[in-house]
Amino acid sequence: MVIRKSPPPKRYKVGEIMEHTNLSRQTIHNYTMLGLIEPVERTDSGHRLYGEEVFARLRKIELLKLHHTLSEIKDVLDKEDAEGDNEAPPAAE
Repeated sequence: MVIRKSPPPKRYKVGEIMEHTNLSRQTIHNYTMLGLIEPVERTDSGHRLYGEEVFARLRKIELLKLHHTLSEIKDVLDKEDAEGDNEAPPAAE
């Protein structure tokens, strides 16, 4: 049996995110500048690349926008991120 490495995770440019979400380029850039989403890397030419998790985060942002300002959303997401960073890993059995 040959064990192969899993393929590298897919990275998405802003244009690809636009196609999948119907958000504008400006909205994606605004969310990035506000710290609501973060690119995972940049290309040699400086294009921002986002991981697959950006789609779930954008869905959450769009839902929160129904009742919250972007500043409030940032606070909510920052708190969730901090709590996620402090979670203990599951115990080994």
